[in-house]
Formats: sequence, structure tokens, C-alpha cells
Amino acid sequence: MESVRWAFRCGSWSPSCSEWLLAARCVQREEKDRIGQFVFAKDSKSAMAGRLLIRKLITEKMNIPWNEIHLERTPKGKPVLAKPVLHNISQKYNFNISHQGDYVVLAAEPGFQVGVDVMKTSRPGSTTTVDFFKIMKRQFTDHEWKVIKSAGSELKQLDMFYRHWTLKESFIKAIGTGVSFNLQRIEFHLSTKQMNVEEVKKDTKLLLDGEQEDNWVFEECMLDSNHHVAVALGMQDKVNQESCSAFSDPNPARFITLNFNDLVTSAIPLTEEDYEYWEHFQKKSESPSRQHTLVRD
Repeated sequence: MESVRWAFRCGSWSPSCSEWLLAARCVQREEKDRIGQFVFAKDSKSAMAGRLLIRKLITEKMNIPWNEIHLERTPKGKPVLAKPVLHNISQKYNFNISHQGDYVVLAAEPGFQVGVDVMKTSRPGSTTTVDFFKIMKRQFTDHEWKVIKSAGSELKQLDMFYRHWTLKESFIKAIGTGVSFNLQRIEFHLSTKQMNVEEVKKDTKLLLDGEQEDNWVFEECMLDSNHHVAVALGMQDKVNQESCSAFSDPNPARFITLNFNDLVTSAIPLTEEDYEYWEHFQKKSESPSRQHTLVRD
């Protein structure tokens, strides 16, 4: 069972009527209804792509027919396979998704806790960088702030800020504790200071409550010049660290960017076509004119 790293660029996806109606037919009715409730088209597209990515993973890697998949949510809101289906499968992947900026990403791995986070480096929309950092002061340790503020120009500091943010969020999502977790309990030490597109690094170390955690590995990459991704992989009890490729492989999996046809290549429509759903989507604004949000999904 291989690692899975998929990305879909929502920012450049302008769905046609046929694409949007097909996508809506290929997700559960409750998912379709939830996606339709978003105010902005960008959020609807991201949520739809995320659900299609999950279903593609389950069909193509876990060999469950598309029309037999039923997704539920944990109390923390994480999508998971319904338990009756879980008992009948021989290949089980743990997976996680994230969306922010122009991308939706999915990371999946057998035998590991998995968390993924993507963030786009952008300037604060309604405040200065200095004030933004003051607002976020309690989210990072003194060591991390020193690294962030020593990165160079204002843009490079923001870039380092978002790199640290994806690392923290990937860990939080992997352990499934939600927004209540105190982010100052975790501290990241970077060996590679400059990230480049197409590279995957996994030499960053995690300290939890001041102690180094050797049962976690973090893959970092950039999808393009301003989108950071971090994947957190935590060992589970039955996994042997020495024989596990996620820890030992010097060439970790790279993210593959998919198009819409890739998302639906294995899809089986679940509901009838609903043209009103397309009309409702067309009325949505693309996104707020100025928005700066740290997504903890």
C-alpha cells in the first residue's frame, strides 16, 4: 500500500454546468446540501473537491465501489468511513484533507495517524504584519518567533510564519484534538530553512512539552511559490519504525496535482440531476474582496 498525496487547484477551476451537476450527483445528499449552503463559490468548490478526493481514494485505493461509500463525521468534524463498511475492507488508509488559498489537498497513509495542512502566503488583509504577528503571538513559542522574525524581509517572515502554521495544524489534525489544543505545547525546529518548489523535506523535528518526539515525521513541500503544505505522520502501535518507509525513505511521496476529470474518473452518480443546484451556485460571489483567514479544518 503506497502513500497517497493529491492536490486539486480550486483557484483555477471554473466549473461548467455539466461539471458542477455531475460533481453534485457524485456526493452524498447531505454533503451536497452542506456544500450548497456556503455563501461563497470558492468555499463550495473547495468543499466539493475535498469530498470527491476522499471518495476517489476510498474507491481506487481501498477497493470500495463509489456507490457503497458512506462518510460520517467524528465529533470533531473529521470525515471518516462509516463503521459497517470499515469491517469489510482489507486495505485501510488513514486520510486527511485541507483547503486554503488556491488548493485542496489530501494525504493518506496506511498504519499512521495522518494530518495535512495547506496555507498560502499572503499579506494580512486588514492590518499590518507587525500587528498581525502581535495577534498571533500566543500561537508560537519564543524559539519559533525568533526563527520567523529572522527570516528577512516582511514577505519572507510571513512565508516562515505560514510554514510553521502548517506544521502545527498538521499535527493537531493528526491527533484529532481540535482547536482547544494549546499550540505553545508544540515547537518545531527546522533543519532546512529555505523551501523550494518540487522538493519534499522531512528533517524538521517536533518538541512536545519540551521533549523531542521521535515517533512523528513531518513532510514539507511547496505546491508553488506561495503554497506551503505539511503532512504529519504519527506511528501507531503496530508499526515498526525501522521498516516503515515514511520514516526511512529518503524520497518521500510528492503531491500529484489532479484535474476535474481525475476526480470523477471512478465516480458513480448517486442522485438525479438537479439543475436548480447549478443556478444556486451561479449566484454565489467568488470570495470576499479582502479576507485573511487561518483555517483550522
